[in-house]
Amino acid sequence: MTRIKLLYVEDEPFLGKIVKESLESRDFEVCMVADGAEVMARYESVRPDLCLLDVMLPHRDGYELAREIRARNPAIPLLFLTAKTQTEDVLKGFESGGNDYIRKPFSMEELIVRIRNLYRMAQPNGQRAPQEMERIQLGSYTFFPQQYELHRSGEVRKLSHRETELLSILVENRNFKVQRRDILLRVWGDDSFFNSRNLDVYITRLRDYFRDDPTLEIMTLKGVGYLFKGVEAFSPS
Repeated sequence: MTRIKLLYVEDEPFLGKIVKESLESRDFEVCMVADGAEVMARYESVRPDLCLLDVMLPHRDGYELAREIRARNPAIPLLFLTAKTQTEDVLKGFESGGNDYIRKPFSMEELIVRIRNLYRMAQPNGQRAPQEMERIQLGSYTFFPQQYELHRSGEVRKLSHRETELLSILVENRNFKVQRRDILLRVWGDDSFFNSRNLDVYITRLRDYFRDDPTLEIMTLKGVGYLFKGVEAFSPS
């Protein structure tokens, strides 16, 4: 299996060492850079499959680097690792070209799930295993995100674009909590009261879709967000 090559930009030496060694122990190839001024030269020499970008860096911040990397390669996945939590910071990350972000402190398991998911999503159709990318087993259901479909026992439910986006986010974070605000920003672009009420409606719909499988549950974490429990890994069959 081809190793996923990561460009990891982090200026905290202790954290960087732990994350780098943990990723390498999971068979990732990691090039770590601590200074924003050195990132683009290393990017050109390494040609990574995916970039992990801290926001606060010496000389150049992660937002500026993301814009330059995105200009050179529109398809490369960019994942922000940040201690910033304000809505405007999150929006700035997406506006600069980021695909996803994870807040510090984070668990390595969650980071690895997000890296693998972004990598899978970035692979051209002709270069990925269709089963790995296009079919996600969720208990007794099979989710086909590219087709906007949910299958069970020969029955097919067509999903809307937003239902598919929302379910994809829950699957990305399977068995991890996902914050309500993060969902609103990714699916609707802002966390207004009106969109928050729309999210409630969509969550109710998804719960109804999964009602025939008691092993699956979309839990509401009051004041936090949601947790999709009982979700299996990507099906290899």
